[in-house]
Amino acid sequence: MRKGAEFEERVVEYLLSIGYKILHRNFHCWFGEIDIVALEGETTVFVEVKGGRSLKFGDPTERFDRRKRWRLLQCIEYYLQSYPTENYRLDLILVRRGEIEHLKGVDL
Repeated sequence: MRKGAEFEERVVEYLLSIGYKILHRNFHCWFGEIDIVALEGETTVFVEVKGGRSLKFGDPTERFDRRKRWRLLQCIEYYLQSYPTENYRLDLILVRRGEIEHLKGVDL
């Protein structure tokens, strides 16, 4: 299993444990993918997962750069064409050294 998939699996378990419903995993579009699409109450949540076992290659937040944000926004717009909703947000979930940090409502 690739490391990214391992981190995503941990995040799915975490989201389920706090009451989220998983709608899609690895939703692909022309520009890339959305790691997880979930539902928290009436809110559709687009989840970007970033992880790292060590800080050798920098903090995982550094890999959520302007280019990645633009590609993710394109995928979200594509998703919303197929599954329209007005109530949505982007969350960034970091997995660092086994610990999960959940940042809700990240700006694109």
